[in-house]
Amino acid sequence: MPIYLSGIITGLDQAEQEAIRLAKKRLGVPESRITAAYLVKQSLDARHRDHPHFVSTVGIELTSHESEAALAASDPCISYRERFSLSLSPGKEKPEGRMVVAGFGPAGMFAALLLAKYGYRPLVLERGGPVERRVQAVEEFWKTGRLSENCNVQFGEGGAGTFSDGKLTTRISDPYCEYVLAALAEHGAPPDILKRAKPHIGTDKLRGVVKNIREEILSLGGEVLFDTALTGLCLREGKLVGVKTSKGEIPASALLLAIGHSARDTFFMLRDMGISMEAKPFSVGARIEQRQEVVERGLYGRLAGDPRLPKGEYQLSYRENDRGVYTFCMCPGGTVVPAASEAGGVVTNGMSEYARDRENANAALVVSVGPQDFGSDPMEAVAFQRRLEQAAFAAGGGYKAPATTVGRFLEGKPGIQLKSVRPSYALGVTGADFRQLLPEPVTDMMEKGLRRFERKLHGFGSADGVLTGVETRTSSPVRILRQEATRMAPGAEGLYPCGEGAGYAGGIMSAAVDGLRTAAAVIERFAPED
Repeated sequence: MPIYLSGIITGLDQAEQEAIRLAKKRLGVPESRITAAYLVKQSLDARHRDHPHFVSTVGIELTSHESEAALAASDPCISYRERFSLSLSPGKEKPEGRMVVAGFGPAGMFAALLLAKYGYRPLVLERGGPVERRVQAVEEFWKTGRLSENCNVQFGEGGAGTFSDGKLTTRISDPYCEYVLAALAEHGAPPDILKRAKPHIGTDKLRGVVKNIREEILSLGGEVLFDTALTGLCLREGKLVGVKTSKGEIPASALLLAIGHSARDTFFMLRDMGISMEAKPFSVGARIEQRQEVVERGLYGRLAGDPRLPKGEYQLSYRENDRGVYTFCMCPGGTVVPAASEAGGVVTNGMSEYARDRENANAALVVSVGPQDFGSDPMEAVAFQRRLEQAAFAAGGGYKAPATTVGRFLEGKPGIQLKSVRPSYALGVTGADFRQLLPEPVTDMMEKGLRRFERKLHGFGSADGVLTGVETRTSSPVRILRQEATRMAPGAEGLYPCGEGAGYAGGIMSAAVDGLRTAAAVIERFAPED
């Protein structure tokens, strides 16, 4: 049970061993009483651009837990915490059908992994393909514009996060995060994710990780049915007894519904079956691209390009009355990618490889929208997204994306006037008028954000930056209601909504954690399979 010493400051040239030495010195106990010392987290503080430094948290274990607790009580920079250990007690109820997981993104993948480890032999339904074939389908779309509506950036093994930066930052504080990071590292993610304050895997390495997790699930007796969509529920007197799929019916005692934020046909199916849902706020806007070197100069000043510094990244936000404008899913050294999952719609997303070594940075520049924009009907929230995507398709003349330069957008002029920033969107861009493409409240807040964020980060709102649209899949437009005590949908015993698509997460980490906690509820109810 380590104690954690936070706020350890070291220079750019000092190795992690110096942080450990300083932590030991601050602790002030004899070396003979220390059994282990190691770096827990490290982040860069670049608020003073000419004097950036690292800030570390160091874990130290002593020969006596009583001494650890006493030291933690004496210093506000020392915390004492137990190392997280996941231990569940399986329930007694005998299942009459399979434990089924619908969706194989972060929530479904970690739910299935935990169920498999506890002997439940889960059956996973995934409408898309395995990651190897999925990569081929996505690259085919990016080269030719031929879209597979079931195997694309949104659907397939690994979920939407597979074609992203693989960011593992999260705002939630949950001990299950530790389990997720350890599992990802165990299955091939770079080990530095365990120590970095802003860990990321990169799309290139994440593809191997998700395949390795699938192989462990299979080795433990689980099954994964690719190219198999959930099409209906079999309910008897308010209790789940089976699921309908594109390949037939399957008896089931539990369905962990981890469908992702783009499974619109499933939302409609659930609505038609009387499953309770509500519209929830989300955000829409565009991708903004600047040259990565511009971001570095804005963050690091004269030290821009110094190899000791991490790739520059930002997170900016501003709120006015009932709307916020913010950057989301920032991808240093990445690309803007075509991310459609429906014919006749254009969707953008961002992606980086682990090295983050492309010439442009990109991020979503988005504005919050809610029932005031589309009403309280959850299906109208879906329709709102769809209208924007179809308008972008029309404006781009197909799967080319509508785009404009920041300067022209701020001047209220349509079209695009390229200078130093070359758009990275694979299918090409077409000049457009974003004030006609997006609702006025959205473009008004985007303009305010661009002007304010430029003052916070010089270069962010430079005139030659490129806006590519539309960004609509920031989070699920609906929430599938559940009872928090049981994690089951009201009136549908055995149906367990979870993850981002159900409206309970927002990113790889929080989705994985929600999947784990939902699987834990299933484990604590049912007995393992014989």
